[in-house]
Amino acid sequence: MLNTRKCGVLMPLASLPSEEGIGTFGKHAYKFVDYIASAGVKIWQILPLLPLSYGNSPYSPCASRAFCHYYIDLNALQKDGLLTEDEIASVNFGDDLRKVDYGALFSKKANLLRKAYRRFDKSSGDWKRFLKLGEYDDYAIFITLKEKFYYADASQWGEYKTFDNRLIEGFIQSNREEFEFNLFTQYLCEKQWFALKAYANGKGVEIMGDIPIYLAKDSVEVWKYGKELFSLADDGSPKEVAGVPPDAFSEDGQLWGNPVYDWEKMKENDYEWWKERLKYCLSVYDIVRLDHFRGFDRYYSIKSGETTAKNGEWKDGPKFELFKNFLSANVVAEDLGVIDDGVRKLMRETGYPGMKVMSFGFNGDANSEHKPSNYRENCVGYTGTHDNSPLKTLFDENSPQKTVINDDLKLECERAAVKGSLKTVDGKIRAAIRVLLASRARVAIIPFHDLKRFGEEARINAPSVFSDNNWSFRYLPGDFDESTKKWLKTQIKRYGRG
Repeated sequence: MLNTRKCGVLMPLASLPSEEGIGTFGKHAYKFVDYIASAGVKIWQILPLLPLSYGNSPYSPCASRAFCHYYIDLNALQKDGLLTEDEIASVNFGDDLRKVDYGALFSKKANLLRKAYRRFDKSSGDWKRFLKLGEYDDYAIFITLKEKFYYADASQWGEYKTFDNRLIEGFIQSNREEFEFNLFTQYLCEKQWFALKAYANGKGVEIMGDIPIYLAKDSVEVWKYGKELFSLADDGSPKEVAGVPPDAFSEDGQLWGNPVYDWEKMKENDYEWWKERLKYCLSVYDIVRLDHFRGFDRYYSIKSGETTAKNGEWKDGPKFELFKNFLSANVVAEDLGVIDDGVRKLMRETGYPGMKVMSFGFNGDANSEHKPSNYRENCVGYTGTHDNSPLKTLFDENSPQKTVINDDLKLECERAAVKGSLKTVDGKIRAAIRVLLASRARVAIIPFHDLKRFGEEARINAPSVFSDNNWSFRYLPGDFDESTKKWLKTQIKRYGRG
């Protein structure tokens, strides 16, 4: 899947249009597949589909093996006779069509799904087989407990604050209806997601999913496994938390706050939990992007209680031992950030393609590995990622670095034999996309906001900035216009990525 020249588009599922306040597994996702497939796009990159926790970041999920129920398509439930058109239409999921209202989704979507569950045929063989597999039992137990204790974290759950199989069995028996409802949401997600994925594959489009390296403190795995997997104190609180040192995004570094793994403890059973996680994700997606790949070589650990990430230290991760049975898997390594010889060695050992980000390359450094003219074949090139500003912001005429940026763009255009006007911001954006497509990178991925030449309003995430604008931008049906598709199709053919 990663051995031929291809073009991909980055589009978070949440950002797709819908009448339900957020992108879903419904008709607009199918329309998006049709749209990119007809342009010759071969890869749709999405963000994690995992259930969200505080802050709504898909990179700090409350479970490693579950789906976010926000993505369930309610119209499909209407077709199945589980909801009525009036019931769906009566719920307001937010007035701003350009922005996800997570508060409205949290308070309203589950209520509709409960109505559907009450009408669902629980005697069906398909449902009974799903229950018997038990793949999402841990998630359903965790969420049922969260609801029981008014969404407090596990430290407030009394006798259930640590996982005890005997107590949990009794809890399930006393709360069977709610437990099975939370399984029902996963049943719907799995059914709708794999139908969408099959449709995309049938159109020649592969799905690139994402594995966040860390989980939220308030998560299924921290609660169930505790010190078996994570560096925790005796009271269950993190001894160390994750982040990255000061960098271009923040002079204080990024204090993510997620508990770090106890890799030494995990080594005792040959990293079984992580290997099962990789297998699961490779069954959900066609291609998996491993977030924060450098953390598998050495990870940045910050003592709990620190207010910035300045005073952390680097510690050894599992290195090659974790990946030796996954060398033929369709994996992309997010090898960004502080890259040293250890990370480079791990990249060589696994053979995984890494990531190059054009936006980082417009810095005046002729040797920058992020300049498209310096790309090697075994990489995935991006104009920018979900953490970068759109190209329109980069090429803003008021940018203090505009001279360096413009000079670099002009030189890259010359090296790639890309001709076109660089007098306008729109012209620069289209030239930059063409430079990426012309590069040696086997896969070139373009965030949809760059194809549309949208600005900062369409940015997916601003790292280390807590804002309700993060993860919330949505597209409207009219944004998927024929002229953009036609232009992209022409460039894909021109640069042999069809």
